[in-house]
Amino acid sequence: MAAEAARGVAAEAAAGVPVRGLTVLYDAQCSLCTFLRDWLVKQPQLVPLEMTPAGSDEARRRFPGLDHGATLDEITVVGDAGQVYRGGAAWIVTLWALREHRGLAHRLSTPAGARLAKGAVLAAAKWRGAQWSGARQGGAQGGGAHWGGAQWGGRAYRRGDGWSYDPSWGWSYNPPGCESGSCATR
Repeated sequence: MAAEAARGVAAEAAAGVPVRGLTVLYDAQCSLCTFLRDWLVKQPQLVPLEMTPAGSDEARRRFPGLDHGATLDEITVVGDAGQVYRGGAAWIVTLWALREHRGLAHRLSTPAGARLAKGAVLAAAKWRGAQWSGARQGGAQGGGAHWGGAQWGGRAYRRGDGWSYDPSWGWSYNPPGCESGSCATR
């Protein structure tokens, strides 16, 4: 509980601090992620972007408080004052750092734009899943990132709260503890 409170205080303190640099944690095993990394480093930057493989020893050393398994699951960007952005917010702050795309980032930071950014993140996740699935069907042994002690690169993904994602079917919900069909329905 104290650790949660300390993280909340640190996040609150970081909220008022200007962002002077961002570290983008990307999945080095994902071709889409590495393509975007290469594209980002070629763009004129108003705020310096540093690219670090998610889940790497360097990422673990630099950001010991992060859930590094989650950084392989969802794009994560860390500000120089400890700000942490995930999912659509991470895409938006990364675009904000780029000279040619800051205006787009401002448009995406609106409620309607945030829905569009979230859709882009979900589309990228689906594409990653299709690529990983194709590599596995083709007989490749690798592909995908290590997530939670298992391979993950977009195959079926289950969260502890009952939500799961399968690239073929999309999102579905099965309440926790009901796998046997014997849970109470109250």
